[in-house]
Amino acid sequence: MGGEVRTSPYGSWPSPVDAALAAAHDGQPEWVGFVGDEVWWTEPRPAEGGRRALVRRRAEGTEEVVLPAPWNVRNRVVEYGGRPWTGVLREGTPLIVFTHFADQRLYRYEPGGEPRPLTPVSAVGGGLRWADPRLDLARGEVWCVLEEFTGDHPSDVRRVLAAVPLDGSAAKDRSAVRELTDGRHRFVTGPRVSPDGRRAAWLAWDHPRMPWDGTELLVGEIGDDGLLHSARTVAGGPREAIAQAEWSADNRLLYASDRDGWWNLYRDGTPLCPREEEFAGPLWKPGLRWFAPLDNGLIAVVHGRGSTVLGILDAESGEIVDAAGPWTEFGATLAVHGEGTEMGVPPAGGWGRVVGVGASPRTGHEVVELDTATGRARAIGARHRDAVDPAYYPEPRIRTFTGPDGREVHAHVYPPHHPERAAPDGEAAPYVIWAHGGPTGRAPLVLDLAIAYFTSRGIGVAEVNYGGSTGYGRAYRERLREQWGVVDVEDCAAVARALAEEGTADRGRLAIRGGSAGGWTAAASLTTTDVYACGTIVYPVLDLAGWGQGETHDFESRYLESLIGPLTEAPARYAERSPTTHADRLTVPFLLLQGLDDVICPPAQCERFLARIQGRDLPHAYITFEGEGHGFRRADTMIRALEAELSLYAQVFGLDVHGVPRLELHT
Repeated sequence: MGGEVRTSPYGSWPSPVDAALAAAHDGQPEWVGFVGDEVWWTEPRPAEGGRRALVRRRAEGTEEVVLPAPWNVRNRVVEYGGRPWTGVLREGTPLIVFTHFADQRLYRYEPGGEPRPLTPVSAVGGGLRWADPRLDLARGEVWCVLEEFTGDHPSDVRRVLAAVPLDGSAAKDRSAVRELTDGRHRFVTGPRVSPDGRRAAWLAWDHPRMPWDGTELLVGEIGDDGLLHSARTVAGGPREAIAQAEWSADNRLLYASDRDGWWNLYRDGTPLCPREEEFAGPLWKPGLRWFAPLDNGLIAVVHGRGSTVLGILDAESGEIVDAAGPWTEFGATLAVHGEGTEMGVPPAGGWGRVVGVGASPRTGHEVVELDTATGRARAIGARHRDAVDPAYYPEPRIRTFTGPDGREVHAHVYPPHHPERAAPDGEAAPYVIWAHGGPTGRAPLVLDLAIAYFTSRGIGVAEVNYGGSTGYGRAYRERLREQWGVVDVEDCAAVARALAEEGTADRGRLAIRGGSAGGWTAAASLTTTDVYACGTIVYPVLDLAGWGQGETHDFESRYLESLIGPLTEAPARYAERSPTTHADRLTVPFLLLQGLDDVICPPAQCERFLARIQGRDLPHAYITFEGEGHGFRRADTMIRALEAELSLYAQVFGLDVHGVPRLELHT
């Protein structure tokens, strides 16, 4: 754009990036795979009730949705959901097995027909759930993770590896499902079968560990009876987190371990490419994949320190050649053409095609294919298309700040940015500090139109990868051990103060926002510091004692033992750290957003917090959304949430914002 640059106060700039546009581009493609020569994946549909659609890219390059609404290819294993589909080409026709969110059943589907259920429905607790499927056509089964509720309490659950008949005989008969493991471990990932069909490998762990604390890599022999025998632990333990395991084409075991402080790759216990960077990440969902072996001994890898790239590792030399292209982040999903997607069938060989999901600060998430023969990478699916002039996109700066005791704090700073507006000389910008969820996670360096929604109006954003974040090694990750509500709060405040002290941000117009664990950090920041003028708290943890004692789901029910400490040893700490305990210290306006179907951070957390401020004449708004769980998925929800957040900042910061409904703040 070549228009004249006009001077206008921060926060008053007109922007083509409205909330509807940001909502329409929320989410990303996931769970890539090959079905024959075709690439398939799932992608979000915010305008269709937030469902996830299964998409195929035909050989000639056209994309089509495989199943119409209301089919929703997603599951609730460990509530966050694991890999929901698998497929092979059989006699020239795709055979697909997938999970449907509404009833959590496994279905079999062949194009031209109707999906047929393979598993029954259970009325006990959360029922039966399935994830990370692998087809075994020789036995006529699909092997996967089974999560089975045995009672109504969230902890009344067991998880095993299971084999489901493909003929539909288990659709009404739970006893027709074969259990492959004995349930001795609380959590398991799906099986990976060696190319010769003789062994299976999987990950397991138990409370109170989270999978980034320590997991075990197990290997079992597959007998002629189709059962797993002589399962033994070959790597991992309480202080070693194995994040993924695969088999090479020559039946050697590959895995990612952080035994030396970084998630690096190993082959039969020998390191392949020792580096102080990550070749894996936190295992929030069964089936996440950071590396994939090719049939020629090379390994496709997603790796990096902080942000990640896609590369090809030569396992013999330890050298990596990274894919050229604009992408600065790749997700934990990879597929290789010709790999053994059917269990016990050796890789078929092929064209050296690797598929992943990449994004950058100028492009949204898209399906990327790398041809290992030529080194050429290109976007082939869910391709980014500029919804507005890219001149309105934010321009991030990768920064490292100094926190308490001189520790490093990583952040992405997005200054206000507009092609035709500039602020008056001497005016410092309002800024919002974004605290990511997890807390064992990381803010990726990608185009996010929700950030552009603010920066294009003259409001800066700083995403803080506080101590405890992933991507910077185990020591950085473990800064948060027993320090949740301290280190994260301090690191966010350090970034906010530094931006103000250097003149980038207006000290009087700082806000903080976050969802889930980030909602906790936002609330804890508002109740224990005086840094922020207001805040946005989204589906948060607010009361530790209640959350950790039956209010949340099984997967994270013991998470607090590492984040805070065992309740029996540090009961006072649970109260002392909780924002609900210190609600009386809250003196600034806030917005609270909550899904009513959230079983991870339920509405009861918000309700107790609000009860503590009742009658205190404190401006606030509490907006709830029916049909939304943990993480908003529907377009209308996201639109209302973004507009409410902007209205909060406009009122508190004194911004001249047009075209946004005014948020009513109650006292």
